Amino acid sequence: MKEMLRLRKNIKKTQKGVTLVELLVVLAILAFISAIVVVNVLPERDRAAVRKVEIDINVIDSALDQYRLDMVAYPTTDQGLDALATLPAGSARAERYRPGGYLRGGAPLDPWGAPYQYRYPGKIGVVDIFSFGADGEVGGEGLNADISN
Repeated sequence: MKEMLRLRKNIKKTQKGVTLVELLVVLAILAFISAIVVVNVLPERDRAAVRKVEIDINVIDSALDQYRLDMVAYPTTDQGLDALATLPAGSARAERYRPGGYLRGGAPLDPWGAPYQYRYPGKIGVVDIFSFGADGEVGGEGLNADISN
């Protein structure tokens, strides 16, 4: 029994805890790695948002073309993109409207949570589909720039 107590005392004498300097070094390394990740990941997120807008606009544009083929005209600006999900009231060719609509679940929101804008006749093309960008306002630069078809 005495032998066990002596061994425990020897073990306690040789064990050391983590020093404050070691803890600070580990925290500094973690902060450095976090900074590298943030610097490299955040711009990718912004580029992905812009790419998503471009893809969404192409999908909406394609659905509008299919709508026009069936209904002979694009939806009016007042009918908007909702016409791609539900038959607009008072449509002249209601029997030609595709069952289930042209966009399942309606028009998507842009990556910043705002609805896509639609204009017919368009100022840029036959129809205009656009997002106001991250700031949600007309114009802007960089990530805040308007993105259109």
